[in-house]
Amino acid sequence: MRLISIFSFLLFSAVAGVSPVFAADSALDEARQSIAERFKGIPETSIQSSPIKGLYAVSMPPRLFYVSADAKYIIDGDVIDLAMNENMSQPLRSKVRMDAIESLGEDSMIVFSPEKVKHTITVFTDIDCGYCRKLHNEMAEYNKHGIEVRYLAFPRSGIDSESYNKAVSVWCSRDRKAAMTKAKNNESIPDKSCDNPVAEQYKLGTMMGIRGTPALVLENGQIVSGYVPAARLITALDNKNPH
Repeated sequence: MRLISIFSFLLFSAVAGVSPVFAADSALDEARQSIAERFKGIPETSIQSSPIKGLYAVSMPPRLFYVSADAKYIIDGDVIDLAMNENMSQPLRSKVRMDAIESLGEDSMIVFSPEKVKHTITVFTDIDCGYCRKLHNEMAEYNKHGIEVRYLAFPRSGIDSESYNKAVSVWCSRDRKAAMTKAKNNESIPDKSCDNPVAEQYKLGTMMGIRGTPALVLENGQIVSGYVPAARLITALDNKNPH
């Protein structure tokens, strides 16, 4: 009976011009094979169908791009549904972005956490950035509202700049949070060097398209550029993640 049902479905599909459900899976499997062969090192599971037939979304955290089924063409951009006025790429792009951040691990971040965490934001910061300092000076307010702030280094002047060296010295300090606060207050801290994640974090920010600081990455992967007062931020976070 089962075989008859399957045969009937296939026959109906052929007559009606309807593709069986697993036809799409077959096309995806073929595309995954072609794309994985063309771009070595990309797991086939990182290749997904897109809203456009023949175009596949490829996730390489923190990057998302699109490749044709035959792996001959690549598109670096967003897919926009004009009828719905909706960015179809944004949800997946945000997820890929957060996957890249979480892969670093909190052990490589400088975290200012409240007693009870309500929301977590990840902030790309520059020691010498004025608005970064303004944000840091309001740290008690962020924590008061239950916002955990996880810092990633993003010295805007680049690797081996003065800001970069300050970020390294902060990381290599015995008390990183205290050193961060001193540096943000323009107080001198001892020059130090050690194994550190500063360059890796800077490169990640660059790949994510970060250009200015502070750059706040919310829990849903959305990037908010610039300083946001604690009271306004907690309202926005609560509205995005209602309890």
